[in-house]
Amino acid sequence: MHYDIHGQSHAGARTIILSSGLGGAASYWAPQIEALAADFRVITYDHRGTGRTGGEVPEVGGIAAMADDVLEIALELGIERFDFMGHALGGLIGLDIALRRPDMIGQLILVNAWSKADPHSGRCFDVRIELLERSGVEMFVKAQPLFLYPSVWMSENAVRLDTEERHAITHFQGKTNILRRIAALRAFDLDDRLSDIAAHTLVMATRDDLLVPYTRSVRLAEGLPHAELALTDFGAHAVNVTEAKTFNDTMLRFLRDARSEIR
Repeated sequence: MHYDIHGQSHAGARTIILSSGLGGAASYWAPQIEALAADFRVITYDHRGTGRTGGEVPEVGGIAAMADDVLEIALELGIERFDFMGHALGGLIGLDIALRRPDMIGQLILVNAWSKADPHSGRCFDVRIELLERSGVEMFVKAQPLFLYPSVWMSENAVRLDTEERHAITHFQGKTNILRRIAALRAFDLDDRLSDIAAHTLVMATRDDLLVPYTRSVRLAEGLPHAELALTDFGAHAVNVTEAKTFNDTMLRFLRDARSEIR
């Protein structure tokens, strides 16, 4: 597993692990690193089969196998307890760890995540799979921003998106890996076990998310015993990128304020 360590390095530093979504790249969290580094030891990593981490997601094991990769990193670094922030698929990894290893999770942040996939998300996955199978990697990658960003943001950042598209095509994680990751997303279902997760949790979502209906986050906040919901109107699926300042302010308030109201 390839990981990077940012920010604080002293022995008593509070650690937060960041886990990205379907793309799996550590670089997804670039807009959050500086904001977190002043107070935290920040660990970002490339998911198995993505970026600088080799191999492939196993055919069986799903999200739990991806969560085991995070626990492997923690074990290697001697981290007994950490905060965790996950976006979409990364949020599912956080839920799995919080359920299986509650002793290791401090505060948990879930961004546009879910306890059970919504039928609408399934329709989006079907479209993306068809693009990959019938039109190839280039069209699959070209369509990706449509599920991540608001249209105006895409218009204003067209040059950036062109650069990211070329990079994503060159470093595509592979058809087998992406299909296994999508299958894991679809199979994940902890909906009837949310009440067993004790971690203090911030659930963040946007009403204009095209990929994941915000009602999935409402369900998380209602089902988790110690959760609060931060729901915004704009930002789409990749809200931590498109509305980074607002996102970071909310994130840091939750992490820093031990007296956060938990409902």
